[in-house]
Amino acid sequence: MERIPFDKRTGKIFYNGEILEWQSAKVHILNHGLHYASSVFEGVRMYNGKIFKNTIHNQRLQKSAEILDFSLPYSVEELDKLCIDVCKLNNLEDAYIRPFAWRGSEQMQISGSQNKIHLAIAAWQWPALHADLKRTGIHMVVADYRRPPANCAPVFAKAAGLYMIVTISKHQAERAGFQDALMLDYAENIAEATGANFFAIFDGEIHTPTPDCFLNGITRQTVIALAKELGYKVVERKITLPELTKAQDAFLTGTAAEVSRIASITTKEGVKYEFKDNKVSLHLLDKYQELVRS
Repeated sequence: MERIPFDKRTGKIFYNGEILEWQSAKVHILNHGLHYASSVFEGVRMYNGKIFKNTIHNQRLQKSAEILDFSLPYSVEELDKLCIDVCKLNNLEDAYIRPFAWRGSEQMQISGSQNKIHLAIAAWQWPALHADLKRTGIHMVVADYRRPPANCAPVFAKAAGLYMIVTISKHQAERAGFQDALMLDYAENIAEATGANFFAIFDGEIHTPTPDCFLNGITRQTVIALAKELGYKVVERKITLPELTKAQDAFLTGTAAEVSRIASITTKEGVKYEFKDNKVSLHLLDKYQELVRS
């Protein structure tokens, strides 16, 4: 299947109060967001014509901007409507939506306090990440980089700059024949994947790392609530790699990944943790699809 580059696609994009043709939505190359990573974004999904947790995503976008020391030029209510409008303009019923904001070009130095805040929203059709492996499971490798502690980076913002180490880690994983990388935290505990939260099953209980240095994902929170409704015990705690020898199942959650099984995790030293009992992950995968499409 041919991939169309994103700057060559057709459709409509909301950009600073205007609806532009897709290929006309451009910025000057000397903008603060590009050079100093003063940019925040969201990933949202629409299912059957309804955006899932639209307001919660836009509240997080607003909070991320505040953490990066700027204010969005639109309210959460306005952002909610704009996301819906962009999907309608592009005739989308099932879509991935990307609202994002960045500092402009007024200053080109570390200080960007005088820079205009720009906001755009795009939407397109995008199936779940690793859609063909959601049920059979992806294979992961432990990344070299570690997630920094909360006093070393704005870890609770969905900020573009924080994705630098996960992009590098993802590339390294793919070159080695894996689908994704598992990030550890600054203390060598399991943190998350490159763009999704991590869960493991221990004797029927669902365990997930405490989100103290990475995003407490919206899909993560949704799946935890769903699991509790289904009668599972959910434990949030520090999880070490060696503990995975006792785990029967594992999966990831995220807007892009939705709910996706993990088949194995391999360390740099060649230790391989395999997860073959898929009852819990597949149960949650199916129930999540029922929830978002109901």
